[in-house]
Amino acid sequence: MKRSRKVVYLMYLIALILITGTISAFAQETMSATRNEAPVTNKYRISLPTIILPQLATTSWDDRTHTQHFELHIKRNLDNKNIIGVKLATWRLFQPMGIVWWDGLLDKIETESEFYPGHVRESGIGISYQRMLWKGLFTTVEVLPQYKTYLDLDNKKVGNGFKLYNSFHIGYNIPFGKNKQFFIEPQIHSQFWVFDTNTPDEFKALDDKWRNYFLFEPNLYFGINF
Repeated sequence: MKRSRKVVYLMYLIALILITGTISAFAQETMSATRNEAPVTNKYRISLPTIILPQLATTSWDDRTHTQHFELHIKRNLDNKNIIGVKLATWRLFQPMGIVWWDGLLDKIETESEFYPGHVRESGIGISYQRMLWKGLFTTVEVLPQYKTYLDLDNKKVGNGFKLYNSFHIGYNIPFGKNKQFFIEPQIHSQFWVFDTNTPDEFKALDDKWRNYFLFEPNLYFGINF
């Protein structure tokens, strides 16, 4: 078991090095090719998904279905087309993430038929690359290694694990306010995950019934340029 965990950790490290190196090389090439373009108005931006806000106001923090979701993006505008960033995220799952819309996702929440025997807390720090395609249209790829904590119904820890969570986004950046300091980004994203390790048997039995991806999740981000 210890050897397999070391292999997983090594794979995480190699993946992050390769992704970081690729983004760095691409950014340097792009910056070299765009020296004559218009200067970047704002070098940095921070944003968060507004989907986390309604739950904070309408659901008790300890409610069974509260995801306790927090997510923050800190990004650097390399030029007017290429943006790299750091993603900080944590959330709590009450059922498998791989139940997609056409599986009756909302019905399963109502019936509680696929609820875990507790919760899974997933937290991580990852990296992102965003490419502006045309006017405000963009695509983004995010890679987020996650540390997982499994909790029973009494909120006692029953195990730890790791997961490599990846997401792909397409959306539109809409700036507003004085000097276009603020922006919103309506978008659709899809995600998949690999190297899901050390899952307790009762949780794994539910995860194995469903996919290791989720498609077409709508979202709306709010951010500030500076």
